[in-house]
Amino acid sequence: MDDRGRPPLPARLTGPVAAVLLVLAAVLVAVAATGGLQGGDTATAVGLAADRIPGVTTLALVVTELGNTVGSTVVGLAGGALLAGRGHRAAGLCLAAVPLVASVVFTVVKRLVDRARPPADLQVLAVANESLPSGHATMVAAAWTTLVLVTWPLLAARGRVLLAGFAVLWAGAVGFTRIYLGVHWLSDVLAGWALGAGLAFAGTTALAVVTARRRVGAA
Repeated sequence: MDDRGRPPLPARLTGPVAAVLLVLAAVLVAVAATGGLQGGDTATAVGLAADRIPGVTTLALVVTELGNTVGSTVVGLAGGALLAGRGHRAAGLCLAAVPLVASVVFTVVKRLVDRARPPADLQVLAVANESLPSGHATMVAAAWTTLVLVTWPLLAARGRVLLAGFAVLWAGAVGFTRIYLGVHWLSDVLAGWALGAGLAFAGTTALAVVTARRRVGAA
């Protein structure tokens, strides 16, 4: 992973994906905020609450704590520092910056939408602040998607598969725990995943554009 000459994924690939994901996140937030998804949200929350198993609930509490917004920020900062230390400064800055930007974006959206959490009788953890989008889902998607994207050109095929597979499973697990524990609606998590991944693709698109301009200027 010390080949510093490999360019990032091209903007022509990451840019359209970023646009689609961010539009999807905006649509999910808008529809959920107006109650358009409340029927499915309620059915999912009530169904999971009725089917909770003590051992699974304990595991969910551990996963949701490890995958919290601080944990995802640490992934970005630590991974970014490691990449920068190996000579990939732009990629490292991108990885460190995207989760920080995501934390600001989801906080602003939460405050603007001000959607209520699921009722207290469904919650394993007592949480009362704004619900939409899920901060856990946004941040885990932002950090791990960015990590996969910025390291993709630097890894062998096996490393790509392993990292991408873990990222998908971890982001899925963290998001699921938020619904399972009754602290978020399903649409909160879906919107968070789309927003976080969209910001990750947007960040790597910016990385690709900046890198391409530097290469042209140095030519």
